[in-house]
Amino acid sequence: MENKKHYDVVAAVVVRDGKYLCMQRCRSKYDYISEHWEFPGGKVEEGESHHETLVREIREEMDWDIYVGRCLGSVEQDYPDFSITLTAYLCKGGDDDFKLLDHLDYQWLPKEELGTLKWTEGDRKLLELL
Repeated sequence: MENKKHYDVVAAVVVRDGKYLCMQRCRSKYDYISEHWEFPGGKVEEGESHHETLVREIREEMDWDIYVGRCLGSVEQDYPDFSITLTAYLCKGGDDDFKLLDHLDYQWLPKEELGTLKWTEGDRKLLELL
């Protein structure tokens, strides 16, 4: 059996005025995540806490400060080329002025409309935790 890379990934579920922040990924060599929607976040680096990762990733990808709240839960996702453990945290954004440094687009959607987007499989599983 091929030994696939496994990543510990964290996601920020940012809620404002009853709407959730959804980010569209850029094109990727992996068509199963390319241009799909996700909650912002990223890979946990060695020696880093989930909280530190979220703050760093959101700052790198969106030039934005967030406040990390409670853990919503974790899901496992197996993709063709790698697998992830994806842990989501309820977060609050700072001021409104984030930038799209690493994403194609974003939307603020109420919970009942989240299912209308083409999510990555891992993030789609997170929707069930909301």
